[in-house]
Amino acid sequence: MNDSDQKPSLIMFWGCFIALITTAFAFITRAFMINNESMWPKDFGLDKVQAQELFGAGIWPFAISIILFSLVIDKIGYRFAMLFSFVCYSIYAALALAAYSIVKSDAITPETLADAQARGLSMLKIGSIILGLGNGTVEAFINPVVATMFSRNKTQWLNILHAGWPGGLVLGGLITLMLGQAAEDDWRLLIYIIAIPAVIYVIILVRLEFPVSERVSSGATYKDMLGEFGVVGAALASFLVFRELGNVFGFPPLVVWTLVIVSSAAYGAYCRSLGRPMMIFLCLIMMPLATTELGTDGAITGIMEEPMKAAGFNPLWVLIYTSAIMMVLRFFAGPVVKALTPLGLLASCAALAIVGLYFLSVVQTMAMIFIAATVYGVAKTYFWPTMLGVVAEQFPKGGAVTLNAIAGIGMLTVGIIGGPLIGAMQEDSARVAMEAEMPGTYDQVKKDSTYFLGDYTAVDDDKMKALPEETATEAGELIKTAKQGALAKVTIFPAFMLVCYIILILYFKSRGGYTAVHLGAADDATHPSHGHGGGVDRNVTADEAIADGLVGPNE
Repeated sequence: MNDSDQKPSLIMFWGCFIALITTAFAFITRAFMINNESMWPKDFGLDKVQAQELFGAGIWPFAISIILFSLVIDKIGYRFAMLFSFVCYSIYAALALAAYSIVKSDAITPETLADAQARGLSMLKIGSIILGLGNGTVEAFINPVVATMFSRNKTQWLNILHAGWPGGLVLGGLITLMLGQAAEDDWRLLIYIIAIPAVIYVIILVRLEFPVSERVSSGATYKDMLGEFGVVGAALASFLVFRELGNVFGFPPLVVWTLVIVSSAAYGAYCRSLGRPMMIFLCLIMMPLATTELGTDGAITGIMEEPMKAAGFNPLWVLIYTSAIMMVLRFFAGPVVKALTPLGLLASCAALAIVGLYFLSVVQTMAMIFIAATVYGVAKTYFWPTMLGVVAEQFPKGGAVTLNAIAGIGMLTVGIIGGPLIGAMQEDSARVAMEAEMPGTYDQVKKDSTYFLGDYTAVDDDKMKALPEETATEAGELIKTAKQGALAKVTIFPAFMLVCYIILILYFKSRGGYTAVHLGAADDATHPSHGHGGGVDRNVTADEAIADGLVGPNE
């Protein structure tokens, strides 16, 4: 067999897939322990704000590490990044278990409880930050590895890879539900289950030889890679990174802007490129895309939780249900991508998201809520991995930087701009509804606040409790309906995306249609792989994938 006839290491692909499942396990178990009042809130004395700060400690490092690792991953190697992620999971587990021992110690007295909770919480926060770094590192290496292995079908295989995230949420959610009261009595069980996929992926991947990236094997230089993203992309990414770090550590605005300017100037001085215009355009699209996919999840889950509770079901089934939809559809992305093209698929999903979000804003019954949520779930399924596929196919010279930086930009946007903006939209809808239906009541319960985009007013829960019971009940129902209705405003994000995708479709049509860019030298490069996988075939065919049993004949 010639080198060019060798096939990708499917063993390596599944190792990457299981690594992504690990990140999902870490996410869903932390979310469960933070939101369950009998677990972390009780053991560490957390109020709502502290609980969300702890949750955020495991999120923001993800976006930052995926961007920073993309700058050096070709230098340090995929293996190092993989091992680093495993070490992060191990440290998180050790610190979480140590925190458990502190707050559950038999030696604790009422006088020493507060100190024990503070020490345990400190360990848990540090562990969560390290966990977030590990999660980001996983995505930093699996995306370029799979894009390199399947260089002729990047969008399809990145979609299949990213079925690991919802798949992990489904599996992790089911395990959590099955553990039931045992997990509430001893939440260390939820720490232990993260070890299952973590140990599996490190055993699989540690013995394999990772492929040389398409960018490196083609001869494109490090400077070429940075130039694809350019100083404009670097300025956008660095602003979001340092803005988030400023939020977490309390940096004054002058420090944030100084860091942004210095880092962007250094990047530009080295690469001497503004960046590819289409790459910058895709980064701008990624901001509303991430907001549409991730920013609305909390609001939609809240809408669906009430009827779920009323029907006697655990609200976790909401996440399991929507994640199952995403997992199945991503596994069968191949024929969809082939039929619609990546940009056609993204445009179709944007249009479907508009429909799904609008109907979610008006439906009331449990059955109709689930139907609308299903439409929305189908719409958001292909957003993230298909955008990564477009970037990988159009900017192969950008390597890990363009592929991972756009993911980091999306994640940071949700936390800094998108999520808070959706919250502000909901609060504004509540204000308008209360002023119209209950004149004078809103002034009794409002509080002034501010966020990244300016000042706003919100409903103060403590002031709501001070209202007469009948008035509070009426106001609560009105606010709930108004916040649900605010989802109609969120359709502006997928509407903007739809316009952008149509522009891109017309652009490519004027050039003969959408085609993936391939780096010629890389097409002849092969990379050995130990174990079952053999070498890396730069031009895998559908027949070969079917023969290997990874996909069905319809893909």
